[in-house]
Amino acid sequence: MRRPLWVFLIVAMAGCTPPPPPFEEVADTRQLMLAMIDPAAAVYWGSVGTIMDLNGTQEISPKTTAEWAAVRHAATTIAESGNLLLIPGRAQDNEQWTRLSQALITTGRQALSAAQARDADAVFDAGGEIYLVCSECHAAFAPDALRSGFGQDN
Repeated sequence: MRRPLWVFLIVAMAGCTPPPPPFEEVADTRQLMLAMIDPAAAVYWGSVGTIMDLNGTQEISPKTTAEWAAVRHAATTIAESGNLLLIPGRAQDNEQWTRLSQALITTGRQALSAAQARDADAVFDAGGEIYLVCSECHAAFAPDALRSGFGQDN
């Protein structure tokens, strides 16, 4: 039984693929939170809401192209941060860590879709989902951050 030469070449080349370059951790998890994730979450969470005070009710949502771009950029940072949390050196050897990092990617994608659609209600809802993922992760892996006002560079 004769096989075409290209079949052998493909099989031979499959074993010759170089390994991907190694990741190089620059910041530890706390530094990543303080420098990237927390500021992005603050932008996202602050972009849509309702303020009720003695002067009445004020609805907050992005109005300009630049404001919507800031929300999209924050959502992108949040989504990609889930990947950054999975890099060796930061990643915990723990199934829950992996699940929550992947949940941050998923909710970040939802947040990005909402921002791309310029849908303030969907941005608000996605922000709630992100908050739940962040809270669960902090409760499991950084309970002091919840008590101490995480995000303050202390």
